[in-house]
Amino acid sequence: QVQLVESGGGLVQAGGSLRLSCAASGRTFGAYGMGWFRQAPGKEREFVAAIRRGGANTRYSDSVKGRFTISRDNAKNTLYLQMNSLKPEDTAVYHCAATSTIGVSTTSSKYDYWGQGTQVTVSS
Repeated sequence: QVQLVESGGGLVQAGGSLRLSCAASGRTFGAYGMGWFRQAPGKEREFVAAIRRGGANTRYSDSVKGRFTISRDNAKNTLYLQMNSLKPEDTAVYHCAATSTIGVSTTSSKYDYWGQGTQVTVSS
């Protein structure tokens, strides 16, 4: 079992920045690939970013590429999402997730554990 708790969400103006954190406890954090997903009201959950176990490989959705950066600190059991140049369309609940699948996974069904989420609201 892996327990995931997100933090760092909030209200920010368009063009601003936020850094989300995801604290993991339980089994070895470094054994899991990690991802960020988001869900806006009335929309399906969508992939945002993912990172391989060791952190060497990352992937991003086209909508956030160049603005968001995913990273991890395995010594601190923590995943991060640095979000810059935020837009109103980035408003959503952001969830971190852990997968035992090798590589970088962009599909939510491949993730085994999920956090409760943190709200990000970007005002125009």
